[in-house]
Amino acid sequence: MLGPLRFSAETSRGRRYPEPHHPYRSEFVRDRDRIIHSRAFRRLEAKTQVFAAGVSDHFRNRLTHTIEVTQMARTVGAALGLNQELVEALALVHDIGHPPFAHAGESELNRQMQRFGDGFDHNEHALRIVENFEQRYARFPGLNLTFEVREGIVKHSKDFERGDFPALDQYLPGLRPPLEAQLIDLADEVAYNAADLDDGISAQLIHMDEVAAAVPAFADLLEAVQTQFPGASAHEQFQECLRGLIDRLASGLIEGTAEAAVRAGVESSDDVRAWPERLAALSPDCATASAQIKQLLHARVYASEIIEQDRLLATGRIATLFAYFMEDPARMPPAYTEKAVDHPVHRVVCDYIAGMTDVFFDRTYTQIFS
Repeated sequence: MLGPLRFSAETSRGRRYPEPHHPYRSEFVRDRDRIIHSRAFRRLEAKTQVFAAGVSDHFRNRLTHTIEVTQMARTVGAALGLNQELVEALALVHDIGHPPFAHAGESELNRQMQRFGDGFDHNEHALRIVENFEQRYARFPGLNLTFEVREGIVKHSKDFERGDFPALDQYLPGLRPPLEAQLIDLADEVAYNAADLDDGISAQLIHMDEVAAAVPAFADLLEAVQTQFPGASAHEQFQECLRGLIDRLASGLIEGTAEAAVRAGVESSDDVRAWPERLAALSPDCATASAQIKQLLHARVYASEIIEQDRLLATGRIATLFAYFMEDPARMPPAYTEKAVDHPVHRVVCDYIAGMTDVFFDRTYTQIFS
């Protein structure tokens, strides 16, 4: 559909540290492989998505969520004729900067950093991971990813003007990222809406009839499924509806993006960058359905007692551990203690905690305070 808007690897701004081209793999394929082999990517397996580990073996974690976003983004990118290799690399890296305990952990780390006139943002932390923290190669620090993947990390869900974030001024402030990068935030939204409905139903926090009452698009699917499969179990009927909902939302992302690009009259990836707004979009009916799903999830899942209890426990423990390391940075591992000599201590402490998995955090906390 949008082949002329495809971002070509041959036009990439390259890597911070120049490397010879590989004879068989494109630059974005190499980025993808480096991301998958990084320690930070593997740690996503033990980081919370919504439900804490131990509640059920079937609920999503941050890694399985990333896989779902990636397959969603690849499908959409392929249908639109965009660069699937760039889409895949961006989807795989989009959550690599998340701290332990999901958004509760991010909010608490940000609150702690604000006490020092600073802040924590998981996208900016992801950039720090791929630029500095991952140490796998003798020739350069970090993963040495292409400019476009690094730009996609910091512009995952926000655009900015020059001076808004001085540390990010090298990433073309005032311009939109390529369309491949713009897709990731909405593919993320489609994936977590569907997944959180699935997990919320499994946790018995919401019922299928409640979803139908709150989301007319789901009600239409449920009516069709019950007519076609009257003898199916409630679980099977819900899964059929969920399958249809994912298909409808993904199709809405394809159609909404194609329609926005046609209306804008853009003819190249440079035109996409220069356009004053993002062009990736859900179709109007799918945007409405997505907003209705979000509202239901916030009311019945994210604000539920079990999630709230985990959130309060996590934020309290993060605050306690943050204060513990701030009191004496030598309590951290030697690499972080040495770094605290030349860098703000609160930033080093934040980096250390943000890199922890839920499991490692709990083990560290227990060893110190049991």
